Amino acid sequence: MILKELQLHNFRNYDDLSVKFASGVNILIGENAQGKTNLLEAVYVLALTRSHRTANDRELINWQSHEARLSGRIEKQGGTVPLELTFTAKGKKAKVNHLEQARLSQYVGQLNVILFAPEDLSIVKGAPAMRRHFMDLEFGQMSNKYLYDSGQYRSILKQRNQYLKQLQTRQQHDRVFLQVLSDQLAAYGAEIIVARATFLKKLEKWAQVVHDTVSQHKEKLTFRYVTQVQLEDNASVDDIYHQLLELYATNETKEIEQGSTQYGPQRDDLRFLINEKNVQTYGSQGQQRTTALSVKLAEIDLMKEQTGEYPILLLDDVLSELDDERQTHLLTAIQDKVQTFLTTTSLSGIAQQLIHAPTIFNIDHGTLSKEEP
Repeated sequence: MILKELQLHNFRNYDDLSVKFASGVNILIGENAQGKTNLLEAVYVLALTRSHRTANDRELINWQSHEARLSGRIEKQGGTVPLELTFTAKGKKAKVNHLEQARLSQYVGQLNVILFAPEDLSIVKGAPAMRRHFMDLEFGQMSNKYLYDSGQYRSILKQRNQYLKQLQTRQQHDRVFLQVLSDQLAAYGAEIIVARATFLKKLEKWAQVVHDTVSQHKEKLTFRYVTQVQLEDNASVDDIYHQLLELYATNETKEIEQGSTQYGPQRDDLRFLINEKNVQTYGSQGQQRTTALSVKLAEIDLMKEQTGEYPILLLDDVLSELDDERQTHLLTAIQDKVQTFLTTTSLSGIAQQLIHAPTIFNIDHGTLSKEEP
């Protein structure tokens, strides 16, 4: 999968931009606040219809404008696919092959990206919410069903939590409607839990290969999916559904008292272990960073396995956070494999000898200029 062209109109600090990219490594060089991260963000938004930097779509629109438009042309095994996103105060519209999509879940997955930024190095030692977000983001790109189930789950969870709060102030509790919401939540929650467990097993397989190489065969990386249900090997969706229903029924009074749903995939976590020891708790900073790098590189191969296409890799000023050994492994792993966009303030400190024929763009105040070889 290759992003051949990108056009931006009133996106962040870009008034109008049209650029063609190379299929290999594209290096975006610029001082801070010039627009290099905005350009990387545009590729991310074109893929996922939302930003990794803000939850407010209005911030994506140039402050002097009322509408922002992003369009791109991607090259896949099946041919060329044009994509277009439009953001206004009323919402966003997505088009594939010039046809507007009724749901954004039908759009996501046309262009697959993996973002690796300095904050991703905290995926190992950060809060559980970071790891849940990581799972939902990456697995949602690989499966429209996972994306749809997650969206439905969030919607019903919000409704159930609101209703639990309402029940706190009522003398008579209408448990029937709560049971209806619990049933719906358990159905989608079971689908999510089983899908996560399945994807994590596959991701673990690829991550172990990477980590074994980086650690020079001294360490074995394993994953442990932490959930509130009994998740045996090959557990069925129906098994998990009934377990969740039982948790909701048994703890109904407790959840009403607390005014929130205490059970389900929104409480799950993911643990990383090296030689059976928890990396979050006992791992060195070097081991934590190697684990994060292994997971990110494993995503590339898992996405290829699941979709038949390599994703696009976005490296947002992450090389400066990696030591020479890890930087070398990252650049060697992606060489001639995936289209890559790399932002940096300077080429110094980057092992350029490991990047074959990069295409370099200089960015200054939202203006792009390509360096001639």
